[in-house]
Amino acid sequence: MHPKVILYIIVGIAILSYLFDQLLDYINLKAQRTDIPDEIAAFYDRTRYLKSLEYHRDLTNFSFISSAFSFIASILMLSFGGFGWLDVFLRQYIEGDIVLALAFFGSLLLASDILSTPFQLYGTFVIEERYGFNKTALKTFFADKIKGYFLAALIGGPLLSLLIFLIQSIGPSFWIWFSLIAAGFILFMNMFYTSLILPLFNKLTPLPDSELKNAIVDFSRKVNFPLDNIFVIDGSKRSSKANAFFSGIGKKKKIVLYDTLIQKHTQEELVAVLAHEVGHFKKKHIVVGLVLSILQVTFTLFILSLMISNENLSLALGGNQLSIPLNLIAFTILFAPISGVTGLFMAMYSRRNEYEADAYARETFSGTALASALKTLSVDSLSNLYPHPWYVFFHYSHPPLLRRLAALVDGGHHT
Repeated sequence: MHPKVILYIIVGIAILSYLFDQLLDYINLKAQRTDIPDEIAAFYDRTRYLKSLEYHRDLTNFSFISSAFSFIASILMLSFGGFGWLDVFLRQYIEGDIVLALAFFGSLLLASDILSTPFQLYGTFVIEERYGFNKTALKTFFADKIKGYFLAALIGGPLLSLLIFLIQSIGPSFWIWFSLIAAGFILFMNMFYTSLILPLFNKLTPLPDSELKNAIVDFSRKVNFPLDNIFVIDGSKRSSKANAFFSGIGKKKKIVLYDTLIQKHTQEELVAVLAHEVGHFKKKHIVVGLVLSILQVTFTLFILSLMISNENLSLALGGNQLSIPLNLIAFTILFAPISGVTGLFMAMYSRRNEYEADAYARETFSGTALASALKTLSVDSLSNLYPHPWYVFFHYSHPPLLRRLAALVDGGHHT
């Protein structure tokens, strides 16, 4: 296929993807409802509800602006051969392909981050601040960025170097070996993320002896769930929003509760939230999710192996010779429709898992307590009670609140 034709396809995919995302955001914004049914008014007072509508309006309108900026920058880079120019420029000073790839993607990531930082600052210190969510200090914001650069170099650099080395050394069959490396990396991160990565950004402390800990231990014993690692994370240093998550497998599994969650919920609600997380483990969602992630990465690498040596991809982006970095950029865009479909199925699977974990909490502890916890979480985070069904279908990894509450009552679920 001629490079010009490939470029038109790449630009076309970028445009259609952008327009589709903006359409979903628009119809989701228009789906907002000012009326509050009686069952909602019981836990979501009108003033707070109207504030949630304003919050989501501000977020969506800001997203229109930031997305347009990112889209225009990408289209200009594609249309005027910006990626190719960078590749040609760096080749004047760098000979090794691995070092070239590191410099190429390092330059792009740094430039992208510099351009996006003003938007991040506005989102955090204006919008989130306006609605009482932001707790991040300016010092913490920039410290997080520096740590992010460090992790990108420490983790992303070696992985990219290995990928380039395998492509050069063994050709198209590189995908088999790199899939094994990726699988090992995914398993390693799942087991050690809370031990090695998370402490760089947050402080994790064991849940102290208390009535809450005793209640959690009692529940764990009741359902035969061996739980030794219950941690509290200082999420309040960045946001007032609350959360909880399950991490790790085997002896490395941990339950992590946000300090904001503990502050805002009753003991019964907290145990119900924990029961939900245990439900993910008992239903094998963690293991199946890992397997699906590895299969998804393996499939992506296989498709990449069919395109990585196509010189016309590099020429389409403005290069003057075959370039692995340019082909990786072209592949990322060309593969987007396929990754969108696989991501859609993953989101559907994730929503189903949430219903199952909710049902587990209802059956083993208390559906009423979990419903109460979900309501409090929703009100405190100003969540959108009436997202458009299409927006939910394409973007939500968790079911909307009202569907979860209905399923807790009738025992059913929807995708």
